[in-house]
Amino acid sequence: MVHYSESTNVSAPITGGQLDIYRKLSSFNLQNMRIAIEDPERTAIKMKVWSYLESDPAYWPNNKILNSDEEKHKTAKLLEKFRNSQLFDNIHSWDYKTRTRYLITLNQAVEMLNANLSIKFALGVSLFANALLCLGTQRHLKYYKDVWSGKILSCLAITELSHGSDTKRLKTTATYDHLSNELVLNTPNIGAAKCWVGNLGRQSTHALLFAQLIVDNVCHGLHAFIVPIRDPETLIPYPNITVGDIGEKAGLHGIDNGYVIFHYYRIPKECLLNKIGDINENGEYETAFTNPQELLGAALESLSAGRVAILQESSNTLIKAVVIAIRYAAQRLQFSDSEGNELPLLEYQTHQWRLFPYLAASYAFKSFMHDFDEQYINLVADSREGRINVAHLPQMVKGIHAIVCTTKALITWTTQTAIQECREACGGHGYHKAAGFGDLRSNHDPRVTFEGDNTVLLQQTSNWILRLYCDPDLDSDMFPLSEVSFLKNKDIVLQRKYNNDSIISDKVIMETYEWLICWLSKSTLEKINVLRKQQMDKFLIRNQSQVFKAHTLSLVFAEFLILTYFIKKCKSCSHDVAPVMSKLFHLYGLWSLHKHLAVLYQGGYCEGPSFGEDLSEAVLRLCSDLKPEVVSLTDAIAPPDFVLNSILGCSDGKIYERLMEAFNLPDSSANFNEDSILLQSKL
Repeated sequence: MVHYSESTNVSAPITGGQLDIYRKLSSFNLQNMRIAIEDPERTAIKMKVWSYLESDPAYWPNNKILNSDEEKHKTAKLLEKFRNSQLFDNIHSWDYKTRTRYLITLNQAVEMLNANLSIKFALGVSLFANALLCLGTQRHLKYYKDVWSGKILSCLAITELSHGSDTKRLKTTATYDHLSNELVLNTPNIGAAKCWVGNLGRQSTHALLFAQLIVDNVCHGLHAFIVPIRDPETLIPYPNITVGDIGEKAGLHGIDNGYVIFHYYRIPKECLLNKIGDINENGEYETAFTNPQELLGAALESLSAGRVAILQESSNTLIKAVVIAIRYAAQRLQFSDSEGNELPLLEYQTHQWRLFPYLAASYAFKSFMHDFDEQYINLVADSREGRINVAHLPQMVKGIHAIVCTTKALITWTTQTAIQECREACGGHGYHKAAGFGDLRSNHDPRVTFEGDNTVLLQQTSNWILRLYCDPDLDSDMFPLSEVSFLKNKDIVLQRKYNNDSIISDKVIMETYEWLICWLSKSTLEKINVLRKQQMDKFLIRNQSQVFKAHTLSLVFAEFLILTYFIKKCKSCSHDVAPVMSKLFHLYGLWSLHKHLAVLYQGGYCEGPSFGEDLSEAVLRLCSDLKPEVVSLTDAIAPPDFVLNSILGCSDGKIYERLMEAFNLPDSSANFNEDSILLQSKL
């Protein structure tokens, strides 16, 4: 293990050679920026978690490569230790909002250090417990107590071998037996085997299973069930179950993903989570939902917290990648100017263009997630306590679902490309395991398909936007987490043109995005109408109106939504922080718009070369303007060195000393000066 010098005290002064030269150039107060981007209460929770993790060597990251069995064994032991830690003292006495906010922040802190532990805890404890509260009733509270006390370990069994994103086609059945008053679980064919179930491979004692409920030969759609899988004492599977580990994966080796096949396996009727549907004393099915699709949505929407967690984790992974790459770029001297002075990579325009937009995206995503989390928790709490108009609730749920789907796609994809760009920007040194990019990449990659394939999720968002676009009586108050009121004036919005205004402008960026959303909605609907005239069925019409149309519409809406949150954050900052935050807003907005140049020209928003040239020049100018700020900007969002866990990204700037330590050479820090660095480069 590489030992780091910085403690988990966020207020501790940061010092570090070449990095300090850039730090002295920044125009803002570091502590003010930290407060602007994250409230002190959440920061304090993270620091509490990190301090606990750093205090016990068992949690320390290790760059030694373990085999899969070793990783799983290590993660299982860490979960037991973690679940019994003081971090959860008195948590069940807190109200819903306080407890949920704490657990969300705690999960972020753990995931930034150890993704395996974070996922194992979320699947094994917190997500299961949340589902019991959302979908279960009083009869399921014993499982809630047992999972928190460590008596059982859970998993989430949705995906099947032949179906994943298409949840309504899942084949596992739960058939009610009137004679025994039991539910009979069955896997009708090999394609219905539940698979990729985290924690199930070797450890889970109980599964939160989603299966088709059948009563009196009528299928009532997907429902959730608590299913005993193994004896909690021996971990031996129960009869009529085939369960096992799926084998090696590309990453997250500490998670024992498994499969399960049911052979007419019987469970008590009370194992049905019955808040949305139940079997009464007469053996009859009852539900408040009349549409099976709505029932499916209600069942799965209770798990939206899983997608919200993915958004948080992806945002934090992006931060780690950007921090490492920018700190390295500020110290790595490469090539000389006309006077023979070697320059840091940070001075080169191409390097700024490669990295700075991802720094701006880090701030944009973090701002969005911070405020969206808070609003999401408040809305769920209000819904649980009956403070929301019941008539508005279905539309609100659809709106939240659309937002989570599209932002999940945008943020996970952006992070995926950023990790690779940051790795390449660190050259060959970035390929060393101790640099951290390999683990970031392999641990992030599954998030692109966790909780739904991104491309499929984007279809759900575009369907929602198109319905709003066509609704002349739109009540935007039903969608409190998004700003969609401009759709009421779509005809006026579509008349806008670029008039050679100053392009580095809040107004220009936001109005251009409104135009993009309206034009893409109009264009998609026109394509749909053409296909309808060809007498295609609905499935084919939807299928053939995605590429360059509905798919792009959803991503543009996600960017617009994040910018909407970001601009509010910028306007609420202190006077020293606001100008820099504004530059980050402009950079992220214009860099994102640059990806849509073809659509902007195609739709007639701009003509001639001026818009494209102005946009490109503005991105480069903002990168140059932000150069004095970027090292301090990374300091403001960076976790402690212990958590960052990268030999290239430490706050003290000792990249070469740490590289030599990682190379397993003798005491390489002694007498290590610039002359020896130059000698090494010549050799």
